[in-house]
Amino acid sequence: MDFKQIAKEVLEIEANELLSASKKLGKEIEKAIEMISKLKGKLIITGVGKSGLIAAKIAATLASTGTSSFFIHPTEAMHGDLGMIGKDDGVLAISFSGESEELIKLLPHIKRFDIPLVAMARSKNSTLGRYADVFLSIDVSKEACPLNTAPTSSTTLTLALGDALGVCLMKKRGFKKEDFASFHPGGSLGKKLFVKVKDIMQTSELPICDETTPMKEAIATMSEGRLGNVLITDRTGALKAILSDGDVRRALLSEGFSLNHPALGYAGKNPKIIDDKNILASDALKIVEQHKIQILAITDKDKKIKGVLHIHHLIEAGIK
Repeated sequence: MDFKQIAKEVLEIEANELLSASKKLGKEIEKAIEMISKLKGKLIITGVGKSGLIAAKIAATLASTGTSSFFIHPTEAMHGDLGMIGKDDGVLAISFSGESEELIKLLPHIKRFDIPLVAMARSKNSTLGRYADVFLSIDVSKEACPLNTAPTSSTTLTLALGDALGVCLMKKRGFKKEDFASFHPGGSLGKKLFVKVKDIMQTSELPICDETTPMKEAIATMSEGRLGNVLITDRTGALKAILSDGDVRRALLSEGFSLNHPALGYAGKNPKIIDDKNILASDALKIVEQHKIQILAITDKDKKIKGVLHIHHLIEAGIK
């Protein structure tokens, strides 16, 4: 049995159904966007079985992209959770057949409170379709299941249509990546847009020597600091150079090297610094990558050291 070919056929069937649905989209999608965007309250999404699973995912997508939304199971709604739906809310109900018993029982109560209803079903003539203020078709000509029974193409279309609603609403609201990040502060985008240098830089136990410190003491300070670098300051305490572990290795191979010589003579005299601890950590990472260095010194405008930012600090913070 050629499973590769079977898998290919499944993907092609579902892709064709999505393409076919895209060509059939009409004014109803615009009505749905307009209705949802004007809600003063939340969009409650409901469905049973596999439609319920898809509904929960759509609710999560909308909630993370600026549309206040949550999933509610029709049965739970009938046993008390209906009180979670307010007069300013709207409902998106999903049922492929449009006849799911648990969902149908809920519809009269939704309409009794004059709550706007968007329906996703196979037929507008279904019970769900007839109750709806806005109807979005999720009809498919063929399920990917070889028996043409298990929800496959239809659930894929429903999920994709939910994504389409989410994207349209993002466009409608002018939703930006900064807004998305604010809903995902722990995600990589949130970290990229909100974590600042001051949030992750090291400010204590810094490996610092002055310009007269001999090499042997600087190496000891480097070992104690565990950053592979030593910050060297001038008489006023301003940063003058950075001695890296690479500088030490090169010094050991240089002619006339002595552990008693000042470390300053072997250090990099033009260290990369940031004099604004409020810049984004992601921007600091760009500097690190551009100059292929391990450490950035954080200073004030007078080059007085306030902290250090090592590449390991960035990695541990999840800055990419």
